[in-house]
Amino acid sequence: MRTATRASAWTAGTLAALVGVMLVSATVGPVDIDAVSVALAALDALALPSAVTVYASPAALPGVGEVPWPRFDVVYASPLDFAVSGQAQYIVGEIRLPRIALGAVVGAALAISGAVMQGFFRNPMADPSIIGVSSGAAVGAVSAIAFPLLLPTGVQLSAFLGALVAAFAVYLLASQDGRTPVATLLLAGVAVQTFLGAVTSYLVVHSGRSIREAMYWLMGNLHAAGWHDVEVALPVVVVGSVVLLAYARDLNVLLAGEEDAHALGVEVERTKRVLLAVSSLVTAAAVSVAGVIGFVGLVVPHVMRLLVGPDHRVLLPTSAFAGGAFLVAADTVARAGAAELPVGIVTAFVGAPFFLYLLRNREVHAL
Repeated sequence: MRTATRASAWTAGTLAALVGVMLVSATVGPVDIDAVSVALAALDALALPSAVTVYASPAALPGVGEVPWPRFDVVYASPLDFAVSGQAQYIVGEIRLPRIALGAVVGAALAISGAVMQGFFRNPMADPSIIGVSSGAAVGAVSAIAFPLLLPTGVQLSAFLGALVAAFAVYLLASQDGRTPVATLLLAGVAVQTFLGAVTSYLVVHSGRSIREAMYWLMGNLHAAGWHDVEVALPVVVVGSVVLLAYARDLNVLLAGEEDAHALGVEVERTKRVLLAVSSLVTAAAVSVAGVIGFVGLVVPHVMRLLVGPDHRVLLPTSAFAGGAFLVAADTVARAGAAELPVGIVTAFVGAPFFLYLLRNREVHAL
């Protein structure tokens, strides 16, 4: 079967699985809503941007006072109008669907970034946080939670900026004479992760009454998800994923080694910079809106590689949709019990034993 046909078939299959999981998830909750009503309410909730308003709201900066801070307000219009009860429409469209959509976006972002990192490092144990993105986001988020007056930008933006700064720092530390050796990058990432982990622990200890909020964010959660979170993360994840897919062939060639890739016409250093920058950006967008969620970017790409093979033209899109389905399913379990759990706990409970099972029952080689 040709690569294009295989990619289309597997991508369509995983996309269908994602849509199915999302619909089933929307039926789960304290109020029972049948699948047909969920589907119609979800279609009603689909809307297109009709206007964007830019305005300034005051933000307090220490030693400066209030300064204008730009805000964006997007107006949406729905082209559909199915006959659904007002209660079902509100519960599905305003409560359940934003959380489910954000879970799909975050899961896809982590999984596609994990697939890129595993190919980049030629190591199936790599994940999106390997170059310190999650640790940097944690420092930014916990700082904003513990000291809101010092960081008026908010938790999400602070986490996003912290993730990008950490990734950039790792890249600078690992670069030598215009080159970025993979082994040096990996070691720099481990060192920066360890340092930032210590900084996060220090901030948590000194967060006072905010310690519960900080710990909840660090465990990863989608409980307060809204359409605004989806609006923030979705454009970054979609554009970043498209760029990563465009480099799928180059990533395949890099698996043979940098010297062979250069001989085959790949601009190795430029490709490495793009892959690192874009995957870090996509991961940062996901972590900033959902906190630190582990094992999605590690387990899902590994499982999909066993199913579809190492060709990134097939692996990247299927990993994205499978990652979205996995995180939506995990979040459904997290909120289905008597006491809601952070979704990061569920992914760890499910992901760790399953990954150990794979390690024990299948041979795992370097890529």
